[in-house]
Amino acid sequence: MRISKDQTAAVIIDIQERLFPHMYNPVDLERNVGILIKGFELLNIPVLVTEQYPKGLGSTIPGVINILEHFRPIEKISFSCCDESRFLNSLNMLNKKYVVLAGIESHVCVLQTVMDLIENGFHPVLVEDCVSSRKENDKKIAVERMRREGAIITTYESLLLELCRVAGTETFKKISSLIK
Repeated sequence: MRISKDQTAAVIIDIQERLFPHMYNPVDLERNVGILIKGFELLNIPVLVTEQYPKGLGSTIPGVINILEHFRPIEKISFSCCDESRFLNSLNMLNKKYVVLAGIESHVCVLQTVMDLIENGFHPVLVEDCVSSRKENDKKIAVERMRREGAIITTYESLLLELCRVAGTETFKKISSLIK
């Protein structure tokens, strides 16, 4: 199942100031998510951002905010993004088939969102090197479960090049320089 740029939207889930430092391997996670978002910007893929209870967990980390051209987070208190009507309405308005997911925590908000996206007729695409949990094993088990539930599992490099489709274009050259 080829993921097409024209049928893709992205969601960055809950990468927030008070939670993020406690994730497994946060340095690589921040770098990878940054590359992914920059790639989305180059490919003109719409990006939604969620924040879980920002009063308690803080806002999205500056490393994400500073990359996004249009930053308007959707606040939520439910674990699944799909349980927030504003999120689901925003996603439905984009009219896309594939929903790329990055964020935290893999075994809670990301997992529950994946299952609900499937239930709502979307094809979730989990970027494995752009998600994390506090414990490495929680992430590992969550990724396995998401795969069994029907999510497409990929990496940021593989996905960005798949969305490019061909080499030699200006967009490809810019993405190529991002992933090197």
